[in-house]
Amino acid sequence: MSAPVHRPSPPPRRAVAVWLLLVCVAIAAMVVLGGVTRLAHAGLSIVEWRPVTGVLPPRSDAEWEEAFAAYRQFPEYQQLKRGMDLSQFKSIYWLEYLHRLWGRLIGVLFLLPFLWFLAWRTISGALAVKLVGMFLLGVYGEERTGPPARGGQNNAHRPPETPKRSET
Repeated sequence: MSAPVHRPSPPPRRAVAVWLLLVCVAIAAMVVLGGVTRLAHAGLSIVEWRPVTGVLPPRSDAEWEEAFAAYRQFPEYQQLKRGMDLSQFKSIYWLEYLHRLWGRLIGVLFLLPFLWFLAWRTISGALAVKLVGMFLLGVYGEERTGPPARGGQNNAHRPPETPKRSET
């Protein structure tokens, strides 16, 4: 007779609840950060959408100048921020960078524990399907809003035109 194999016990279901609560808090913080970013008109300061390779901000003066030159080509600068200098650009860039970085961290905060709990069979099949759906909604939302909104190509921040009066 062989000795019984000792396997570590799976994480408790309470750990799943704590993890999901942390994800909710991170998402709430993202909403606040997104609101601040929007109010500061900083949401279009990073004009290239590189979800993986764009994790690092400009590191040299030349890279900052290149990023600022790219920003000056978009409607956000031309219509709302004309005359902005590099130091002002850096301040809105860092706000948008933090917003994007936080979004990436939420993805990691969700995905890695999810895979862990799934591997340990702590999450039931029905809950796993729902959580996969939630994750895919998050990915879809990022993919849907990332390129146009961050590239400034949708002119969402165009100043409103002066309304015309009807002639009677």
